[in-house]
Amino acid sequence: MMSLLNGLFGCPHKRTTFPRTRLCADGVQKVTYMVCLNCAKEIPYNWTSMRVGSVPVPPPTTELPSRL
Repeated sequence: MMSLLNGLFGCPHKRTTFPRTRLCADGVQKVTYMVCLNCAKEIPYNWTSMRVGSVPVPPPTTELPSRL
């Protein structure tokens, strides 16, 4: 019954893991996410505001910082 409801309406993601952070494939940017324990979907998590949702990531710069 639950799989039928999840198929029609999607998973409500009420049971999730603690937020986790990992490096992206580029090895520089970090991604924070939670995982739904019912459907195993990764859900973006904003660690700054402590809410579910993505964080705007600035585009990577190619300039090296200058040292004074």
